[in-house]
Amino acid sequence: MRAAFYERTGQASEVLCIGEIPTPVPGPGEVRVRVAWSGVNPSDVKSRAGSRVKTLPFPRIIPHSDGAGMIDQVGAEVDPARVGERVWIWNAAWMRPFGTAAQYVVLPSNQAALLPDNVELAVGACLGIPALTAYHAVTAGEGVDGKTVLVAGGAGAVGHYAIQLAKIKGAKQVIATVSNAEKAALAREAGADVVLNYKTDDLQTVIQDVTSGRGVDRIVEVDFAANVNTDLTVLRPNGEIVVYGSGASEISVPFSPAIRKGVRLTFFIVYSLEPDIRKRAIADLSTLLERNRLTHNIAARLKLEQIATAHDLVESGGAIGNILLEVG
Repeated sequence: MRAAFYERTGQASEVLCIGEIPTPVPGPGEVRVRVAWSGVNPSDVKSRAGSRVKTLPFPRIIPHSDGAGMIDQVGAEVDPARVGERVWIWNAAWMRPFGTAAQYVVLPSNQAALLPDNVELAVGACLGIPALTAYHAVTAGEGVDGKTVLVAGGAGAVGHYAIQLAKIKGAKQVIATVSNAEKAALAREAGADVVLNYKTDDLQTVIQDVTSGRGVDRIVEVDFAANVNTDLTVLRPNGEIVVYGSGASEISVPFSPAIRKGVRLTFFIVYSLEPDIRKRAIADLSTLLERNRLTHNIAARLKLEQIATAHDLVESGGAIGNILLEVG
């Protein structure tokens, strides 16, 4: 099969290769998916670049955890009726050497979730990391029903879904931060009630004003390192910050402001959601997809051979939305 892969970390154009490798065969409890689309996420880019760990955990890595396609083979202990199913894929490359940047991927049966017939296959490649991250950030704990929610980075792949899901789950008010007018338009289209430019607006003053001095109930945070001080200021007493990302590995949290407000901090990584939580999220997202309740922001559709360009786009922030590779 044709696949993209790397055998060392480094710049995308220097380490990513395209070539023929053996086509995998599903084992017990596994399915094989003929991949149509592969989704590129920041975590995929960081792993390839070696920004976290320089030494590869496997001799050769086919990148990307997200994807979509059709099951064409199943292993023992899997219902043969699954052959022919349209599916979206999660965690394909998490602690595994073979992700979705290939014509075929083999993975545990439960990691290939049924994609409703009314949903384009390309959309399926947007769900694994962005949509599941947004879903958990919005629904964790007591959820957002009746609350005011601040979504940091409201035009990003996660933020775009988080705005929509917050409104669907009953948020009273959704505030989003963005960096330019184009991103502001996307956030408004997603349903944000208030959109602020974090580069030019006085976030603390405006948020206090639009919340009548109360502050926000929940913050969905994409970069806690950059925003920690603002977050502590605009959060209401006993409010919560749900953190799924940070631009720095170590963060200094001002203790006195945090403890005086009784700030609740929740950190999570989408790869390691508890099985029952993930199962409920997938089921609910499937229902929303069937009912066409979600809109999707695909910024670029490239060919597998353009994988280095795709990685560069994600790494530079040069595209707004999901970056996909057409594999099939």
